[in-house]
This record gives sequence, C-alpha cells and structure tokens, in this order.
Amino acid sequence: MKSIVIPFLINNKGLKRTENPKAAIDQTLSLLMSTPCYSCAADPEFGFIFNNMRFEIFNENEGVVYNSSDSTSIFEGQEGLYDKKITGSSKNLNTFASELKTVINKYESRLKDVAVSMTYIREERKIYITVKGVIAETEADYQFTTTINVWN
Repeated sequence: MKSIVIPFLINNKGLKRTENPKAAIDQTLSLLMSTPCYSCAADPEFGFIFNNMRFEIFNENEGVVYNSSDSTSIFEGQEGLYDKKITGSSKNLNTFASELKTVINKYESRLKDVAVSMTYIREERKIYITVKGVIAETEADYQFTTTINVWN
C-alpha cells in the first residue's frame, strides 16, 4: 500500500506517494504533533492540544502547565488541561501523553496498539516523546521519537 508523502509533493502522476509505511507514519505524526488544535479549518480537532499551550509557563514543581489566566480552560470542552502532567505515559489518563495517544488513534489508522510516553528533562529544557505501536499492514513494530524544546 502506498501512502501520500507529507509535505505534499506533486509529480507528473499527481501527489507523490511512498512505499515506506514507517516514513509515511513518521511524517503524519510530526505534522499531528506540530499542529495546534483549532488551527486547521477543515478539521479543527486535528493537532495536539499541548501546542495550544506553547506560550504558557511550566510549573516545574508540580510537573504541569501553569495557568496564568483567570480561566480554567483555554478552549471549550478542554477543561482540566492545567491539571495534566507533562511527564507520563498514555496508560495514565491525566497526562498529555494520553491526549496524544487519543489523537494518534483518531488520525493515524495505520498504527495499532499505540503507547505514548513524554518525559520532561528540566536541565535540558526538553520534552522527549516516544510513540510505540504496531504497523497494522505489516505487523512490524513501530517506534517514533521526537523532542519539544521548552523556553522558560
């Protein structure tokens, strides 16, 4: 099965495709994680809600994002975001890793048995993200790692 390459590339046959499912999934996850929710007119839910909080301050003692406003939520239906832990795994519901797993399951159907972990390293000012799963088409193990730089 061929997947469309992201970012979109056009050749003489239309949109360029790849036969490498891992590369295509990697590209989709990178796009998903770097897109703030509500920024895509075609599908406002596409993206990772953590990006919507990129200008907030980390509460390093509590391991959460600090709520610097009077509101308890930044978006309708997203109550409790300021209570979610930055470091954690998708096994725990009160983490951003769990939020990421939910959107991956929704938008990346080529992966199954998805598990996500996020680890904030204070000294490096980085969040390390690891996504593991199984590629549904080939049953091959899958792993994707990336980092988010934090400015505090």
